[in-house]
Amino acid sequence: MRIMWGNAFLLSLIYLLLGLGVEIALRYYPLPFLQRLSLSLDSLPARALELTGAMAPLRAAYFSGRISEAGVRVVFGITTMVVIFLLAMVVGTLMGGVRTLLARRAQRQGGRSP
Repeated sequence: MRIMWGNAFLLSLIYLLLGLGVEIALRYYPLPFLQRLSLSLDSLPARALELTGAMAPLRAAYFSGRISEAGVRVVFGITTMVVIFLLAMVVGTLMGGVRTLLARRAQRQGGRSP
């Protein structure tokens, strides 16, 4: 379980640092490549928020001025971390289940004499 949490933390940290680096680079070098990269990084949290029904209220709050761009970035960052942690937990649980099944199978086969 500690390994799953560590992996999830590391992946979310890498994702967030990459996003931060892209946003900083966009401020100084607004290249089309960096703009596309920024949009692709934003697509994960945007789709997750869309699936949960939270994107429409967030969009309305942003366009009405109730939340700043930095606030939207914080919401996207938190959403990204939650999605990565959930994916890590699901994959870790599935892999742990497969490992347990294979270990039981090997134990059963090891008990038989040829």
